[in-house]
This record gives sequence, structure tokens and C-alpha cells, in this order.
Amino acid sequence: MIDLAREVTATTIPYGQKTKLPKGSKVEITQELGGSFTVLTDLGLLRIEGKDADALGRASAAPLADAAVPLADAKSVATEIWNQLKTCYDPEIPVNIVELGLVYENKVEPDPQGGWKVDVKFTLTAPGCGMGPILQSEVREKVLGLPGVKTANIEVVFDPPWTQAMMSDAAKLQLGMI
Repeated sequence: MIDLAREVTATTIPYGQKTKLPKGSKVEITQELGGSFTVLTDLGLLRIEGKDADALGRASAAPLADAAVPLADAKSVATEIWNQLKTCYDPEIPVNIVELGLVYENKVEPDPQGGWKVDVKFTLTAPGCGMGPILQSEVREKVLGLPGVKTANIEVVFDPPWTQAMMSDAAKLQLGMI
């Protein structure tokens, strides 16, 4: 158990509502992936963002790619986007959204203003999950953090509906499904 070093705003899982945890609250880290933390508290499961890692006695997440080095072509940008998406995790399942089969589109085009325009479409494991906006914001932040990406349209979609069949074999193996 960890005593929070300061007050933090956390997100309830799976509802997505914000709640304040006072300094000294006892939490247990159940998942530390992709720069955020899933913690178990008296209030249930909560997500604490990487910017609040110090309250848990942890170092902040590493910065994104070096913004001084622009990516040369759409294929390089798309590859880096996939790499960033692999750092976004379902807060209840220790598997990234790519391996879960949640990402339906990663489209990169030249932006008329210069740089790159990106469209990402992804879904959720359950349509009613309140974490959709939180994951959407995380994806947007990580995509816009890539050098040369000027605009990012990040959309949560529900067609086609997600099924476990969309998971990679690696994800199924990690979850003990094969």
C-alpha cells in the first residue's frame, strides 16, 4: 500500500468520473502501463495520470518523441503512431489497445498547412465504458506529441462491434486465453 504524498484527481474505472483523493489516501497500484496508473482504493479502481506519478512516489513518464526531428514521410509517421498507440492501455486489462484489436484506422495525410494530419478510429471493449473519453484524450495527446503531426482527429467508434476474436494471439496468450 502507498500513502499518497499529495492530493490527486483520479478517474473512476469504468465510469470515467473525476474524483479527488486526499493526501495520505492509501492506494495499491494494480497496473502501471503506458504512463498511467490503475490503483485500488477504498473507492474501487481509479486511474491516476502520469503527471501525478510523484504523488505515488514514482517518476513521471518519459517524454514523447523528440519534437526537433520531424518524420520524413507518411509511412514513418504511421509507424510512430502505431508505436504510440501501443503505449495506450485499457485501464482494467493489462494489454495495449493495438493488441486488443481496438484500433480500426490509422490514416496519415499531408496537412495543407505543413506537417501531417492524422485520423485514428478506435473502439472500446464495451460500448458503455466511461473510459472512452479518457482513452481518446490520451491517444490524441500521444499522437500530437509526434514531430510534424499538426492535427489529429481521434474518434471512438462502435461499428463494427469489438469481439475477443479481434485480439492478437499475443494478447490472448498474455490473458491466458490460449
